[in-house]
Amino acid sequence: MSSTNIYKLRCSIPGHEMDVRGVAPAAFPDGAFVSVSRDRTGRVWVPNSSPDRGFSEMLCMAGHSNFVSCVCIIAPSETYPRGLIATGGNDNIICIFSLDRPQPLYTLQGHKNTVCTLSSGKFGTLLSGSWDTTAKVWLNEKCMMTLQGHTAAVWAVLILPEQGLMLSGSADKTIKLWKAGRCERTFTGHEDCVRGLAVISSTEFFSCSNDTSIRRWLVTGECVQVYYSHTNYIYSLAVFPNSQDFISTGEDRTLRIWKQGECCQTIRLPAQSVWCCCILPNGDIAVGASDGIIRVFTQAEDRMASAEDLQAFEDELSKSTIDPKTGDLGDIKMEDLPGREHLNEPGNRDGQTRLIKDGQKVEAYQWSVSDGRWMKIGDVVGGSNQQTSKNVTYEGKEYDYVFTIDVNEGGPSFKLPYNVAEDPWLTAHNFLQKNDLSPMFLDQVANFIIENTKGHVVGPPPPAGGDPFTGETTRGARYIPGSSNDRDSAGADPFTGGGAYSSAALRQTSTNIYFPKTDGVTFDQANASQIISKLKELNGGAPPEHKLSEETVESLERLLQACGSHSSECPLTIQDINLLWKASHLPEDIVFPVLDIMRLAVRHPQVNENLCGEAEGVQLCNHLLSLMRPEGRPANQMLALRTLCNCFSGRHGRALLMAQRETVLSRAADLAAVCNKNIHVALATLVLNYAGCLHSQPDLEAKAQCLSVASRALETVQDKEAIFRLLVALGTTVFSDQSARDLARSLGVNSQISKFSSVSDPSKVGECCQLVLKELQ
Repeated sequence: MSSTNIYKLRCSIPGHEMDVRGVAPAAFPDGAFVSVSRDRTGRVWVPNSSPDRGFSEMLCMAGHSNFVSCVCIIAPSETYPRGLIATGGNDNIICIFSLDRPQPLYTLQGHKNTVCTLSSGKFGTLLSGSWDTTAKVWLNEKCMMTLQGHTAAVWAVLILPEQGLMLSGSADKTIKLWKAGRCERTFTGHEDCVRGLAVISSTEFFSCSNDTSIRRWLVTGECVQVYYSHTNYIYSLAVFPNSQDFISTGEDRTLRIWKQGECCQTIRLPAQSVWCCCILPNGDIAVGASDGIIRVFTQAEDRMASAEDLQAFEDELSKSTIDPKTGDLGDIKMEDLPGREHLNEPGNRDGQTRLIKDGQKVEAYQWSVSDGRWMKIGDVVGGSNQQTSKNVTYEGKEYDYVFTIDVNEGGPSFKLPYNVAEDPWLTAHNFLQKNDLSPMFLDQVANFIIENTKGHVVGPPPPAGGDPFTGETTRGARYIPGSSNDRDSAGADPFTGGGAYSSAALRQTSTNIYFPKTDGVTFDQANASQIISKLKELNGGAPPEHKLSEETVESLERLLQACGSHSSECPLTIQDINLLWKASHLPEDIVFPVLDIMRLAVRHPQVNENLCGEAEGVQLCNHLLSLMRPEGRPANQMLALRTLCNCFSGRHGRALLMAQRETVLSRAADLAAVCNKNIHVALATLVLNYAGCLHSQPDLEAKAQCLSVASRALETVQDKEAIFRLLVALGTTVFSDQSARDLARSLGVNSQISKFSSVSDPSKVGECCQLVLKELQ
C-alpha cells in the first residue's frame, strides 16, 4: 500500500437528512464509525468492498425526540464485548445503544437542557456536558455527581487518562479541571466560547474556541502553545496516535491537518459549517458538515476516490459561494484585484487563498501543493462595487438588485440586496438592523430603493379577518373558554390590538415592528355574559359538595365586571379575591369558567399582587401547573397557560414567574405535544413573555431554556400564529446578545426556521422569520 503525505477524498456518504453534528470511531467492527445528526438519528458505517471505496450503513439508531448533538463510544466490557454507543440530544437526554438493536438499551435523564458533549472513560464511566451549565458523571445507569461551577453552557467535556481527572470547557470562556467532583483548577486564555477538547497525554490536552485559536495546555495550568490558522469558529479536534499531530474543523468551511505544530494542509468543503471530525484506526479522517454529508479523506492511494469522483468533488467546491465575512478574504476592492494571469504564479504554502477577477465576478482559488496548481474553491459574493445588476447572487441567493450604499462620507460602504417583490421599507429596515446603522436613515434608504427600482412598491396585504388568538372567523353564541364575540377585535394586531401587522407599518416607525418584544403579551378578549352564563349552568348541575354559594357567584360576577375593563380604578375586596382562589379548585370538569375569570382578573394590579405575591404566588403556580398535566383537559390547559401569560402584566406576577421559570417552562413545553392550536398559541405566548423579560438580562441559562423550548415547539406546532409568536420569541432572545445568537446557531435554529421565510399568509410569519435569520447571520 503506497501512501502520500497529502489527504484526498476517499468517499462522500449522503446518509443523513440534516447537519451531521458528531462522529466517532466505533469499537466494532474494524474500520467502522458512528455519526449523529439533527435528523434525530445515529448511524453506524462499515467499510465496504465496492469500487467506490465507500461505507455502508450497518445500523440506524433512533431514540431521541429532537436533534442529536453528540456521540461517544463506551469501551468494550465483559457485558458488552462490542462496546456501547452513547448519544446526547436537544431533548435533554442521553441514549445508550448496543450494536444489535436500533432502540436504546436505556436512557440517562437529569440534564435540564441540551446535552451537547460526551466523553467516556474507564469502567464504563460517562461524562456529559449541557447547556444547563453543568457536567454530569454517570456510571451504571445512574448520575454519580454533578459538576457545577461554569456560568454558561458546557460545550466540551473530556475524561483524562489519569483516573479521576476530568475537564470541561464552557461558553464562559474557561476550562475547568475536576477531580472527584471538585474543581481543582480553572484555565483562562481563550477569548470566546470553548468548543472542543482533545487528549494529548495524561498531562496535556488541546482546546479549541470560537476565538479561532487552538491551545495546548498542561494539566498544571500552563498554556504552552497557541495555534492560529482558522478564520472563524473552531468546532472540533482529534489527535493522531502519535499524540502530537492533530486535525481541526470549523465554521470557515475547512478541515485542517496539523503536523509538527504547523497547519500543513487545508481542505475546504462545499458546506459552511464543518461540525465534527474523527480519526479512524487506519489514519483516515471522517468529517461531518452542515450539508448532511459525511466525507472521508485518506492518505492511502489505494483508498482514494477515482479521478472522476475527485473531479466531481472539486467541481462541487468550485460552485460554492463565499461570503467574505465568514472567511479570510479580507476587504475586497474589485478594481485592485488581478486577472486570471495571476494564477500562473505558484503559491507559497498549501491552502493559500488567492482572489482574481473574471469580468464582473470575483473568484477564490486555493493553492494545492500536491497538485502544484490553483484550485477554485468558490465565487465570492458581496465583493463587487457594481451599482445595480439583474439576477445577482448574494449570500447564496439571487436578487434583482444589489446596491452599494454609502451612509457616511468617508466611511465603509454596505451591500443591500433587493427583489422588486419586497417592501422597500422592510428591506431598508433589515439593512439598517444588519449593519448596526441608525434608524434615522430609514426613509433615506427606502426612497433610494424606490428611485432606483422605478418606484415599484408592493402594497400591504388586506387585514386578516380571523381572531388572532383562536383562529375563528365567525362565532355563534356558544361559549368558548377564553373567547369573545367582540367583532371589532377581528383581525386585530395580536400584541397591540391595533390594525393587522403589515410591512408598510415600517414607514411610520424607526424600530423593528416584531422584536425585541419586551412588554408582556396578554389574552384580553372576553364575553362576560357568556362566562357567567356557563358558570351558573355548570354550578346548577354540580353535586352539593362542589356547588358554589350565591354569594360566591355574585362575587365572581362582580370581580369579572371590575376586571373586564383592565382598569385599576375599580377597587376589589380581599374577600372577592379569596373566593376566586377557592372557586378555582372546583373539579376539573366544571372549573373552566372560573379559570377564565382568573385569566382576566390577574391583569388587575390588586389581584396580581394578592395572588402572585411572595406568600401565595408559589401556590398559584403549582395549582396552574397541576392543571397543565399532559393528560389534563385541553380547556383547562389552555386557560392555565393564558393565566400565566397574563400574570406578566403585573410586577408581582413577573417576579413570581421569573423565579419559577425552570419549572413553568419545562411543564409548558410538554404541551407542545397536545394537538390543539389554542394551546400552542398560549404556549408560544408564554415563551415570548419570558423572552421579553430576559431580553436585557445576561442570563444565558435562562435564554438557553427559552431557545430550547421554542426550538422544540417549532418541531410540532402547525398553527401560523403560534409559529409567529415563537419566531418573535427567538428574535427577542437573540437580539443584541452575541452569546444567545451563538447558542441559537449551534442549536441549528437557522436551518430549522428557514422554511418559514417564504410564508406569505400571513405575511408577518415570513417577514419575522427573515428578520430572525438576519439576526443570526
